[in-house]
Amino acid sequence: MLGVLVVYLGLMIAFLGGVTLLRPLSFLAIRSRRQAALILALGFMVVATGGSLPAREVRVATPRTQLDQFAPAYQFSEFHSIEIAAPQEQVYRALKLVTADEIAFFRTLTWLRRFGRRGPESILNPPPHVPLFDVAARTSFLVLAEKPNREIVLGTLVAAPRGWRPRGKPTPDGFKALIVSANAPGFASAAMNFRIEDAGPAGVSSRPRLASTPRTHQLAVASLLTGE
Repeated sequence: MLGVLVVYLGLMIAFLGGVTLLRPLSFLAIRSRRQAALILALGFMVVATGGSLPAREVRVATPRTQLDQFAPAYQFSEFHSIEIAAPQEQVYRALKLVTADEIAFFRTLTWLRRFGRRGPESILNPPPHVPLFDVAARTSFLVLAEKPNREIVLGTLVAAPRGWRPRGKPTPDGFKALIVSANAPGFASAAMNFRIEDAGPAGVSSRPRLASTPRTHQLAVASLLTGE
């Protein structure tokens, strides 16, 4: 996506400007801190330009997963997968029971993400010995769908118009209406799934593949998260 590429280009330029601001690199024809400051400013300008570019909306033509039911349209998406040498049921159980302390550098990266600030329990600040899935489900995420040993879908509301508040307890049906039936500006949502599937040809025993697909959508939604 063009906007994302422009933002990353700007970040690289800004990083180069920041490094050369500390020590000008003559082999890059940057011989003064004044030049470095201009490069740093240029990098920020490129980042701002990339962030202002419109994002192309992608729509799922044929729903195939539970995630497709809750996020059939999106502007930003990623896909990650890994084959695991374990039974499908064991992979699913580990997915639901893994804690922050069992993931290398998880606490370091989330500490950086929250700029070292303390805060309430959240996926960025999970308590010890508590499964991350439970932390997510009881704080900022809603479990939208779950097929045991197959797929879990989580969703959250990223942004809403100022002063908007949901009425009642959020529900999967309300979240679905919020995304699929969107027609008012000011909302943004994120949904992601963890899906376990056979990595080999049909009828052939193989390792299961664990795949994750986060999606983000700038919504045009008037419905409430509760579906009321």
